Amino acid sequence: MIGYVTVGTNDLARAAAFYDALLAEIGAKRWMEGEQFIAWAVAPDKPSLGIIKPYDKRPATWGNGTMVALVVDSKEKVDRLYQKAIELGAMDEGAAGPRGDSFYAGYFRDLDGNKLNVFTMG
Repeated sequence: MIGYVTVGTNDLARAAAFYDALLAEIGAKRWMEGEQFIAWAVAPDKPSLGIIKPYDKRPATWGNGTMVALVVDSKEKVDRLYQKAIELGAMDEGAAGPRGDSFYAGYFRDLDGNKLNVFTMG
């Protein structure tokens, strides 16, 4: 299974401020940090999300069709995290709401254009 996912950034400080505020909503904190990257997790033994300046020194770009999905345990948390992302300057890619019978999600692009969703099942 997934251990961690990274998304590229061209402005580490700006991306860090976005993810510090966004992921605090679900109790995630920085757990790994270096000169070129920062990673957040709710626990060291759980999957994490990181931002990174590309190793090859070329500009970071987002991939069409690439998406990071963040799982939470309630519809209220989906709503709260999605709204927080929008407040922080994220671009809407599909408002929080039901998608089928048991999938509830909201979609957005971060400040660098990376696509994320936050979802719950059930």
